[in-house]
Parts: sequence; structure tokens; C-alpha cells
Amino acid sequence: MSEVFEGYERQYCEISASLSRKCAAASALDGEKKKQKLSEIQADVKESESLIRKMDLEARSLQPSVKAGLLAKLREYKSDLSSVKSEVKKVSAPNAHQATREELLEAGMSDTLAASSDQRGRLMMTSERLNQSSDRIRESQRAVFETEEIGVSILQDLHNQRQSLLHSHTTLHGVDDYIGKSKKILASMSKRMDRNKWTMFGIIAALMFAILFILYFKFAR
Repeated sequence: MSEVFEGYERQYCEISASLSRKCAAASALDGEKKKQKLSEIQADVKESESLIRKMDLEARSLQPSVKAGLLAKLREYKSDLSSVKSEVKKVSAPNAHQATREELLEAGMSDTLAASSDQRGRLMMTSERLNQSSDRIRESQRAVFETEEIGVSILQDLHNQRQSLLHSHTTLHGVDDYIGKSKKILASMSKRMDRNKWTMFGIIAALMFAILFILYFKFAR
């Protein structure tokens, strides 16, 4: 479900519950106190209508599989708001307090209990929706925390891998230096071997020349 829709839904449920309480309180007031309470109620009704429009726009912007469920829930909210508006009109009517009293006297305790039961049912439904929204929010927060922990763990692994790569690079650089030095040493040894080889050839040639020279003088006598 869209987090934006859930935010609007949570605000609407809170305002709807507050409207039910304010309507019940306004029906028992008179004069300026009642006017002040009705002004608050009208402001809440406008805010509820605005939230329903926002939820409608948000729901219609989502994928069809998600949109269908949200629009069905939105129809319930619209019906609930219509009931609240009817109740507001009844409370706002002149002599509403007297009319309500006479209606209760005529209808009897059964109607009073039915209205009270309906109001309690709406409050319970609103509270349930608030609880569901709170559960979804907590679940979203838990998912965010888990994702954050995974992200931190990944960053730590990447940091460790980077340190390992830097250490390996340093080691390879040192190996390259040793190889370079070894090449220089081998080249120097090769040059010495060449010099020693020519020196040995020279000594052998000198010895052979000396032997031939000695043999020549020996047989010449």
C-alpha cells in the first residue's frame, strides 16, 4: 500500500473520531459555546473532505491491483463522512437540542440505545482503522530499520574489502620492487659470468701458448 495514502488515511480516521465526539458534545451545548463547537466541526468536515480527495487522487495513481482495494476502502470513508455530515446538520439546526430531546422522548429508549450503539460502532471501526494504520507504520519502520542495518553491514564489508585490496596492492608493489632488484642482480651476475668466462678463455689460451712455446723449445734442441 502507498505510504502517502496511509498517511492521509491515518489523519482522516483521527479527524473522524474527533468529529463523532464533537457532535455528541455540541448537541448538549447552547449559545456561544455551541457556535464555537460547530465552527470546529465545520473545519474538521472540510479537512476530512480534503483528505478524501487526496486519498482518491493517490489511489487512482497506483497500479490497478492496489487501486481497486483502496477505492473500495475510500467508498466506506465517503459513506462515513456523509453520515457525519447528516449528524452535523441535525446538530446545527435551530432548536436542535429541543428537537433532539423531543425525538428521544418520542422514539423511546430503544432508539437512543440504537443511536448510541451506531456511534460506538463507528468509533470502534475508526479505532480499528487507526490501529491497523499504526501497525502498518510500525511494520514499515521495522523494515526501514532492517534495511538500514543491512546497508550498514554492506558498507562495513565494502570498507573491509577496500582495506584488503589496498593491502594487496601495497604487497604487490613491494613484490614488484623485489623483482626489479632481482633482475638487476641477475643482470649484474650475468655480466660477471661473461667477464669471468672471457678471462678463463684468455688464461686457457695463455697456458696453451706457453705449453706450445715450451714444447717448441724442447724439441728444437
